[in-house]
Amino acid sequence: MKNELMIVIDFGGQYNQLVARRVRECQVYCEIYSYKIDIEKIKAMNPKGIILTGGPDSCYEEGAATYSKELFKLGIPVLGLCYGAQLMQHLLGGKVERADFREYGKTQVEFDTNSALFEGCKPSSTVWMSHFDYISQLGEEFVSVAHSDNCPVAAFESKENPLYGIQFHPEVLHTEEGTKMIRNFVMNVCKCQGDWIMSNFVEAQIKAIREKVGNGKVLCALSGGVDSSVAAVLLSKAVGKQLTCVFVDHGLLRKNEGDEVEAVFGEQGAYDLNFIRVNAQERYYSKLKGVTEPEQKRKIIGEEFIRVFEEEAKKIGAVDFLVQGTIYPDVVESGLGGESAVIKSHHNVGGLPDHVDFKEIIEPLRDLFKDEVRKVGLQLGIPEYLVFRQPFPGPGLGIRIIGEVTADKVKIVQDADAIYREEIAKAGLDRSIGQYFAALTNMQSVGVMGDERTYDYAVALRAVNTIDFMTAEAANIPFEVLNTVMSRIINEVRGVNRVMYDITSKPPGTIEFE
Repeated sequence: MKNELMIVIDFGGQYNQLVARRVRECQVYCEIYSYKIDIEKIKAMNPKGIILTGGPDSCYEEGAATYSKELFKLGIPVLGLCYGAQLMQHLLGGKVERADFREYGKTQVEFDTNSALFEGCKPSSTVWMSHFDYISQLGEEFVSVAHSDNCPVAAFESKENPLYGIQFHPEVLHTEEGTKMIRNFVMNVCKCQGDWIMSNFVEAQIKAIREKVGNGKVLCALSGGVDSSVAAVLLSKAVGKQLTCVFVDHGLLRKNEGDEVEAVFGEQGAYDLNFIRVNAQERYYSKLKGVTEPEQKRKIIGEEFIRVFEEEAKKIGAVDFLVQGTIYPDVVESGLGGESAVIKSHHNVGGLPDHVDFKEIIEPLRDLFKDEVRKVGLQLGIPEYLVFRQPFPGPGLGIRIIGEVTADKVKIVQDADAIYREEIAKAGLDRSIGQYFAALTNMQSVGVMGDERTYDYAVALRAVNTIDFMTAEAANIPFEVLNTVMSRIINEVRGVNRVMYDITSKPPGTIEFE
């Protein structure tokens, strides 16, 4: 299943996950490790190639992130990106200095297409630059294979060893032929075959789960989201009725979502498992009454989920395994993978229920990115509408309602969101936008409906395009589509008299409202 391995060594770059995803798009398995990883561990893993990421440091300053020179003597191909390229030169006889001005944004670069990195690329194309420092002098064994007007060494390669460096970011979509460059390194330089295929993954996982579980009992918390649904179906295919799924409907799901989840996984569904639905809506609304602070809401929703799940687990009794839908970004962002700062804590990685009696955790999707999870879902025959469901936060609509959460407000945002999603799908935009949803602001304003004055809520529509959900730009939705959504929401959703479209990018905003 993982015969070939590529390694990304992370120096704190914001695109570390994106680099690994680009490698996996070549159907080659790739993992991210901090630059603090011991070189003996790298030798033991015997990777086909190593990629060094960008990072915020200047490699020539004291205390900057660095690595042992021995890495470049292993005979394993190494590709340095941005900071990684500068560090390679700094360690191997080159010189890195502060540039007179920062080179940032789209830049035209000239390439030596005789280089293995740029085989099949155009002699000149646009790339994405982002650097204060530049390589002013190459080490003796290196030659420049790309340049721009302001960057004499936009890429280099060794005359003697499989060592390469790129000053720009080939992993981002702004670099026109970046995907081809990474593929050239992975397939042509590292000689990978590409055996990381989702159908193979599914077969291997089912076999591994059967061997691990044996005759044991398995418990899964099913949210109805993509990750937990795919994990549940994998376990169901492997162990059938030995699996019990507990679905906690906290009343903060999208419109009709609880019933849709039950239709897929319940008694009438296609899967061989035990399904328990807990309708805990009133319990949650009671706990959230009067609470307006976003983090407090998140904490209440998360803790209450664990309490409800524990109560149901006690009724089932001792189980052998607890299933979690942890995916690879959860692992990396929780500080267990790369070097980047911890972005958020994930209940899947950090906080387990205290009182559930189980022996071991199963995380069948721990190695996968979200797009790979979706491919597994399709392989398993999960309905497309569930596999391609929009990303949805753990606290649900609790953080898409600004201020206090009430049953009435939940209904407003559910109805508005359902209309928005319906019209986006009608316009054929549902697969091209990264994420889109309606949120309820805490603002009320004066309006006129019919001959009457109203004082009702404002709904905010959000839609973003993003590669990695770490940065995002507002989607350019045609005005006629937004106008239709506005008209339907105001006419069909009671309590709303104003609709706004949020064009804030991330940063400075976040994708969600709270």
